[in-house]
Amino acid sequence: MTHSVSSEMRGDIAVIWIDNPPVNALSFHVRQGIVEELEKAQTQAKAAVLAGRGGTFIAGADIREFGKPIIEPGLPTVLEAVEASAIPLVAAIEGNTLGGGLETALACHYRISSAKAKLGLPEVKLGLLPGAGGTQRLPRLLNDLGDAITIVSSGNPITGSKALEIGLVDGVSEIAVEAAIELAEKVAGQPFEGRCLSKVELTMTAPIKATFDAAEIEVAKRARGAIAPLRALQSVRAAYELPFVDGIKQERAGFVDLVATDQSKALRHIFFAERQSAKPPVNVAGTPRKISRIGILGAGTMGGGIAMTYAEAGFPVTMLEMSEAALDKGFATMEANWSRGIRSGRITAEGVAERMARLSRTTRFEDLGDCDLIIEAVFETMDVKREVFQKLDKVAKQGAILATNTSYLDINEIAAQTSRPEDVLGMHYFSPANIMPLLEIVWADKTADDVLLSALDMAKKTRKTPAISRVGHGFIGNRMLTPYLRQANLLILEGASPEQVDKALTDFGWAMGPISVSDLAGLDIGYKSRKDQDLDDHEKHVYLVADRLVEAGNLGQKSGSGFYEYDPKTRARSENPAATKIIEEVRAELGINTRAIGDEEIVERTMFALANEGAHVLGEGVAQRASDIDVVYNHGYGYPRWRGGPMFYASTVGLPKLAERLVEWSNGSSSQHWNPSDLLMTLAEQGKNFGDFDQEN
Repeated sequence: MTHSVSSEMRGDIAVIWIDNPPVNALSFHVRQGIVEELEKAQTQAKAAVLAGRGGTFIAGADIREFGKPIIEPGLPTVLEAVEASAIPLVAAIEGNTLGGGLETALACHYRISSAKAKLGLPEVKLGLLPGAGGTQRLPRLLNDLGDAITIVSSGNPITGSKALEIGLVDGVSEIAVEAAIELAEKVAGQPFEGRCLSKVELTMTAPIKATFDAAEIEVAKRARGAIAPLRALQSVRAAYELPFVDGIKQERAGFVDLVATDQSKALRHIFFAERQSAKPPVNVAGTPRKISRIGILGAGTMGGGIAMTYAEAGFPVTMLEMSEAALDKGFATMEANWSRGIRSGRITAEGVAERMARLSRTTRFEDLGDCDLIIEAVFETMDVKREVFQKLDKVAKQGAILATNTSYLDINEIAAQTSRPEDVLGMHYFSPANIMPLLEIVWADKTADDVLLSALDMAKKTRKTPAISRVGHGFIGNRMLTPYLRQANLLILEGASPEQVDKALTDFGWAMGPISVSDLAGLDIGYKSRKDQDLDDHEKHVYLVADRLVEAGNLGQKSGSGFYEYDPKTRARSENPAATKIIEEVRAELGINTRAIGDEEIVERTMFALANEGAHVLGEGVAQRASDIDVVYNHGYGYPRWRGGPMFYASTVGLPKLAERLVEWSNGSSSQHWNPSDLLMTLAEQGKNFGDFDQEN
């Protein structure tokens, strides 16, 4: 017996308890303890129940053991012992039962789950596949092969209720442990060899082969370059093509191969980065303020999305607009957005009504006086922000947190409009705010520690992934976007087509290419922003095509044409002859001799520009860690997760190579557009990468 695993007798039933807070991870001592307690139960009990303390069965592997040699007994050895038990073993599933946790449950002979438990095999999200029999036992158990394929290749969990529906568990009960004991009493002494999934034989038939062939096409499309989902699917296929013992060997070999890939390293990097970004800086102390009611200024797209986020989390929200008509429109949009989920079953009509009931409305600033957190989401100009915060300073109660959703503006200047700058910070949501997971928290010069901690706490309560930025134009994400988009536009001037630039970057793994994103956002947004800035001729030339498109009425998707034309019904894009003509005219006007540009150059120039600006952000202290930058780009901008983020990718390519390119480009014909980061050049010279910087700081 170990401290983390113990057992007790309930009559003739041995209940083996896993107690490894906080999530009962499968640490070495847990694995060892399961084997020891199971051996003891063989001589004392007629059946056994495997259960977890703290409302969780087994959440998965111990992340502290990632990348380290496994200390025996490894999980495959443990599960062989579980399945070979001389007495029937029932898994009592509660809480998160993921990865190795679900594989453990599959090795048991029976399974009882709570309705709200989460069951899944998320290994593909770490660039891996299940390595302890998950791909071999699951298809031998479920009613339908399609469910096994989806669970393994997507990595998404299902509820206990869904698990019962598809045959993954034998029953559902809100008192899973007691129900598991009852089942153990019922099956004690009865034959259970047929419940050992390793004994189940599968046969490949023509319909099953067709199912796998179709799934490969769909999974490859969804994976967008990630290799683990396809490898996981192939491992499920092996369950039909090989005997169990050989399928297990192939699965394990696939797991070992994937562990060593750059993709898995990148995905594990971002897994840990997300947990790190949610932690406060080491020099910040205190406790979050109590927040019960939220105030939102603005009921438009952004304000409405933020309001939905808090209402979904159970907070009452007061929304302020300048007119009843604006409130009517905003409330109607929010209700329509929620109601779309009724058809898919994500929410009920009653659920929509409950969320709408949490929203109240006003056109008076004074009605925000009882709010604990007020988030401004009004027009993105400093004059408007100044006026809003001057008004908020007069009506907000003592201790209320005043947040701005600005994506670019100086929050120190905004805070200076109040008599309490310590209560002010940035909470930059990404549109649509109720869906996008990123929350960029902007820590102003005078922001109080407990205000920063409160923003992190709200991120957790509203299921957002936070990243902390200091004040600077564009903060982390939008500041880095500028050189990325600059290179995309320059590549078009130099000879690439919009389609080629977009395709090179979607092939790289981006959800959308930069030109498509510009059309989606609206070319007029950037146009207006540039008109407010004092740009030099070089920078004006970069966006001359985009500006001419706007001036000709090509605003992007909203007008039906931008760099591309869009089908009014399907939104399918095609070449825009007007854009092609404008591109050719601007090239001629600027005297550019076009050339053939390869996809490799497109990727290098855009990705290296992104990483170089990230290094500037890091070196200036705007970002705390390079890994925080990667979190911002994964969750806010569609950067391919399996590449880890712009900073991790740069380290994977090698900072010396990146530095060499930056020097080459900064001495070339476009030298005015390159400014190599001192931090990046120093790290490259020292043979270090951005991960080393994070560890040292």
